[in-house]
Amino acid sequence: MKTSGIYLSGVERTFGSDEIIVSKTDTKGRIIYANEVFLRLAGYSEAEILNQPHSIIRHPDMPRCVFKLLWDTISAGKEIFAYVKNRSKNGDHYWVLAHVTPTFDKNGSIVSYHSNRRSPRPEAVAKAEGLYKQLLAIEQGNPDRKAGMDAAFQAVVATLQTAGVPYDEFVFSL
Repeated sequence: MKTSGIYLSGVERTFGSDEIIVSKTDTKGRIIYANEVFLRLAGYSEAEILNQPHSIIRHPDMPRCVFKLLWDTISAGKEIFAYVKNRSKNGDHYWVLAHVTPTFDKNGSIVSYHSNRRSPRPEAVAKAEGLYKQLLAIEQGNPDRKAGMDAAFQAVVATLQTAGVPYDEFVFSL
């Protein structure tokens, strides 16, 4: 199946609860480190993945507003947890619970980002997937891509305000 020029196999990959996917990016989001678990699940060699944008594994089912929230949070020097559906090189997909943190130099400036990803609980994935479908529909329902993303982002903000919790607490409630 092709979605916007990207092949999707429909096959889900999984990894062990004792495994951790680790990657590190520069401040522009280019991969500067990927561990063996990352390489295996993503289906890339280290030579293929280094210096590539982390979005190389972005799955088209992921709403852009989730990545806006992620980048807004980490570029402000804060950590974030998020459920993410990634796409492997061959079109397979895999879900992760990501914990992304900024790395600071001795002067307090952000020099890179570090992400540890664990295997998520299936019931949390089901809830995240439902929310992401709603957000993606909002994004795609607007002919202007930026306006669609902004509308979906506002929907996330409204959901958090209604729940009365910050995003991390919301993620852990799924």
